[in-house]
Parts: sequence; structure tokens; C-alpha cells
Amino acid sequence: MTGDSLRERSKARRRDAILTAAYELFAERGFDATSIADIAEAAEVSPRTVTLYFPTKLELAMAHFNTFVDQLSAALRARPAGQGIIDTVEQWLREQADYQDKFDGLHDRMLQANPQLKGLCRGRLTDVVQDGARLLAEEQGWRADAFAPRILAATVASVIGELTHQSEPGDLETAMAFIRAAAATLQPG
Repeated sequence: MTGDSLRERSKARRRDAILTAAYELFAERGFDATSIADIAEAAEVSPRTVTLYFPTKLELAMAHFNTFVDQLSAALRARPAGQGIIDTVEQWLREQADYQDKFDGLHDRMLQANPQLKGLCRGRLTDVVQDGARLLAEEQGWRADAFAPRILAATVASVIGELTHQSEPGDLETAMAFIRAAAATLQPG
């Protein structure tokens, strides 16, 4: 074991403790009623340590979700040549379904207790999916600002939002059938 790996593991544990404490407190007390000092006390670190990891309370609240949408954005940008946007989204969703993060349940509880945070998450997801809409427009020969890719992107954003919140076995197949049926009704270029 090297000192760097021990240091990195220690930092990761501290970060996880801060996230866990914050999400639990946000779910129990609400985002507005929870202070950085409350989070620090629950995580057994100093308030300064909390702000070193997460400069603002909002960045802390959005950290898990931002990682999630950053992964979607990266998947869209790195898709193999010839792979369609919808296929890329489906592949990414399947990978997400196979991988359950320890913060998923906590994050969901936090969002259910704080609708303003849920709205911010949906907005952030929509931004990433709109980038996908531009790629989809290019792929299908539509104008970049055409209605068809925008409405399809809005549909995909809604579906992703629903799948990441209390989905059941088989929901992904239903969701992808819905997206593909919607896409099929749109005329290329």
C-alpha cells in the first residue's frame, strides 16, 4: 500500500461521510433547514472540511446527480461511430440499472423531501439531454433547432427521470419502446 492510495481512500471515506450525512439531514429536516455546521457535526468533520469538499450546500446536494448526468453526457459524446443516440441512451440506462450506488436511495429520499432540488435535477438533466438533441438532429438530418429533436429530447429526459425514481423490472423495456415509438413518428430531415 502506498501513502497516496491510503490518503485517497481516506479522502473518499470522508467525502462519502459528508454526502451521507447531508443527504440524510436534507431528507429528515429539509435542505433549507440544514446548515453546513449540522452536516459537519453529523459527518464528524469540521465545517471547513465540508466546504473544502463541497464549496456550497447546493453543490453538495447536487453532487450525486451531477455525477450521474456527467456520465450520460460523456456516453453521448463518446458513442461509437455508427451508434445512434437512442441506442446510446438505452445502453447507458442498462448500465445504470446494473449498477446501484450506495447513494441512490439516500439521494431519492432527499429529492422526495425537497421538491426544489428535484426541480434542479430535472433542469440539469434536460440541459444534458438537449445536447443529445443537437446530436440527434445532426444524426437524423434535422435542423439543430427543429421541433422534432427537441420534443424527443424532452421525452427522453422525462423517461430518464422516471427510471431513476422507483423503477420496476421491465420498466426500462417499456420506456425504450415508448421512446422508439415516439422517434418513429417523427419525419427525418
